Amino acid sequence: MNEILIDKTGQPDVITASDGSLTVTVPIRIKRRGSRKAVTLPDGGAVQPRPWDDTPTPIQLALARGHRWLAMVDKFAGSEFGRRSRPRRGEPQGRGEQSGEARTLSEVAERERMDRAYVSRMVNLTTLAPDIVAAILDETLPPEVTLFDLASGTPLLWEEQRAIIDR
Repeated sequence: MNEILIDKTGQPDVITASDGSLTVTVPIRIKRRGSRKAVTLPDGGAVQPRPWDDTPTPIQLALARGHRWLAMVDKFAGSEFGRRSRPRRGEPQGRGEQSGEARTLSEVAERERMDRAYVSRMVNLTTLAPDIVAAILDETLPPEVTLFDLASGTPLLWEEQRAIIDR
């Protein structure tokens, strides 16, 4: 009979019973990460993902979305970030609608059927320090750092961003 018991001793152990069954004790810690629970090692380190598991994490997806959505606005507006109201000479009318580009983040949100505040928070991720972006992509970000920590009220100064990660 397969039975799972949780014992909080934290000591690894393998016991072989006389009937041939095994009892394996694996030290883990269950920690809250935002609204989810995550399994961590007893020393607080993250459980390493399998090398063949290339499924993007939610934070990686959010980072990619933020860059894509910002690029949609940048392509339309050039360096003016959404302030140009008329097409340039020789440009067809309605250029943004035809090419998938948008004048504002509100247009991006409408087109993507997302809440404008969500789109804005994901675009905030585009201002993260390069080493934080690398940690997101390498999945070496501390497990207690959540998407909410990075996307809401993100400071522009990279030192302040690193302080959020290091706390």
